[in-house]
Amino acid sequence: MEDITNLRKNFPVTKNKIYLNHAAHSPLPKPVKDAMQKHIEEFSEYGVSLELDDGKTSFAKLINATPDEIALVTNTSTGLNIIANMLNYPKDSNVVTTDLEYPSVVYPWKKKKLGVAVRYVKNKAGKILIEDLEKTVDDKTVAVAISHVEYMNGFRFNLKAVSEIVHKHDAYLIVDAIQSLGAFSVDVKHDGVDFLTAGCYKWMLGPPGIGYLYTRRELIEKFEPPFIGWASVKPEVFETIDFWEIQNLRLSETASRFEIGSPSHVSMVGAAAALHFLLGVGIEKIEKRVLKLTSHLIERLEEKRLKFQTPLEPACRSGIVNFLIDNPKERAKKLGEKGIVVSARAHGIRVSPHFYNTEEEIDKLVEGLKK
Repeated sequence: MEDITNLRKNFPVTKNKIYLNHAAHSPLPKPVKDAMQKHIEEFSEYGVSLELDDGKTSFAKLINATPDEIALVTNTSTGLNIIANMLNYPKDSNVVTTDLEYPSVVYPWKKKKLGVAVRYVKNKAGKILIEDLEKTVDDKTVAVAISHVEYMNGFRFNLKAVSEIVHKHDAYLIVDAIQSLGAFSVDVKHDGVDFLTAGCYKWMLGPPGIGYLYTRRELIEKFEPPFIGWASVKPEVFETIDFWEIQNLRLSETASRFEIGSPSHVSMVGAAAALHFLLGVGIEKIEKRVLKLTSHLIERLEEKRLKFQTPLEPACRSGIVNFLIDNPKERAKKLGEKGIVVSARAHGIRVSPHFYNTEEEIDKLVEGLKK
């Protein structure tokens, strides 16, 4: 990776804070802020933005998909709800998830109207064992819905191993990737992912109000969207000077059939700029750097004899480290007063550095833990 000092110039937050909270919300890098400001100025002065990139091509590149497999959504929760409300649920069917999940990964399937049972794979020492998942999935499983990286302790799934179990039972693999995309490599084709969604305001360094939904190409026309608007139809329907066709519904043959209407253009422009920036740095380099920083943090915390809630095996690791400590909320607040931003989660402190952070910042965090 190029000199961190130069990369840090893209992050104005480094002048004011030691920001180690990307699992919650990311500060905007300068290229993202500049793109959004430019869009606002053009919209104000000309009534239209001269350059409007929806980011689909960049997002597709990020996950090894094609742009026609990508739809715009407002956030991860919207993407998950779209999926949950368009799948079919035969009698006595089930959806499998885990007891580590963020609520939005579970709640959509708890609707009584869907009539589907939700099964939970229980974690063991903060990990979801593949053999426990395999025991829970059966031929009546419609889908397995999981986070690629768990929000609380940073446990990272082997998506390929999960998809092999899921597809053995003709079920779908649904992935919430908000805690991995932007920090870790994801290959939906290699890993056998059927649906994936993520908002852009965490590790992808974008603004809130915009996200993406990936649907495997073979599945796009299999389902009717639960919500339909002008953006759901074939382009030729609205690319006309005549009245729009409203007598017949001609849904798009691409993933845009899952879009409803106009997105927040300022958020969309920001997301596109963020994705372009990340791809320019290189996701493989970013992943290596993030793991190096979390390894340094783990080593320093081990010196303090603190207990981890994060699995420490390399294959399970991510950009999130959670450790137990007395009075975590008060500790996080005191760290914040020192300009060190982290989160209190699950009776511990959750630290989530990105590639532009430094080992020196990690050291200051550890020293700042002193009462």
